[in-house]
Amino acid sequence: MAAASTSTSASADSAEQDALKALTFQRLHPKTYLERFLSENVRPDGRDLDEWRNVSVNVVVCGVKAEVAEPELDRPEEGFLVPNLDLPAICSPKFKPGPPSDEAQVLSDRLNEVLVASGVVPTTSLCIEPGKAVWVLYVDATCINYDGNAFDATLLAMVAALRNTRLPKATYYEDTKRTICSRKVMEPLQIGRLPTSFSYGIFDGTHLLADPTSFEEPLLDTTISVVIDENGGLTSVMQLGLGLVGGADVLDKCIGAAEECWKTSRKNVYEAL
Repeated sequence: MAAASTSTSASADSAEQDALKALTFQRLHPKTYLERFLSENVRPDGRDLDEWRNVSVNVVVCGVKAEVAEPELDRPEEGFLVPNLDLPAICSPKFKPGPPSDEAQVLSDRLNEVLVASGVVPTTSLCIEPGKAVWVLYVDATCINYDGNAFDATLLAMVAALRNTRLPKATYYEDTKRTICSRKVMEPLQIGRLPTSFSYGIFDGTHLLADPTSFEEPLLDTTISVVIDENGGLTSVMQLGLGLVGGADVLDKCIGAAEECWKTSRKNVYEAL
């Protein structure tokens, strides 16, 4: 029994040393580390190149705040949708305390483009009184554990939160120039479309990686996000990074893979909410 115990202990120590060596190599030579995995058609977290991580949506971590404001002069019947993603230092060592990081600002701008362009909440539905009063919706998401591809996850959370939002019935009174909100009557938002994003990273000009992790992201040549609506239709395609590697063929491959993933695993992602 003693000999068996000693053998088991030695084996555990050896495994721990191997793991430490692998971690050290990963930190010192991240690109080579990733290349060695991809040469075997597998990724460091054990996924296939085109395999996605499991998704679950919790509307609690994304909040919607509403306030009444005047519309823009050239858009008197349109309200405002203002998404914002916070990447605090607590979610990852790569982010520092202080003002929003450049990455958070870029992601917030991309989220705004998708939410407004796809018409998740038609801005005309946020009008209380044309030229006088409209709703402003601040959609705030906070990342609590960053592991890459925050754009896809945040879009899911924001759409889910908007579907869960109820606003008090608001009435504008011309004589007092004031908007009064009901304390009893709450109305759901008018939801137009339900976009879902599928992001892919291109590594070393040859490997297409679905749902890139935080380790993979800094090593990518570029990232392509394909947005699909609730009917499986293509809403938009966005690129972040260098010029498109591989040309139209890579773009077509990303779109095709996104449409297939939507059909097989993400088609009903919003139904449980």
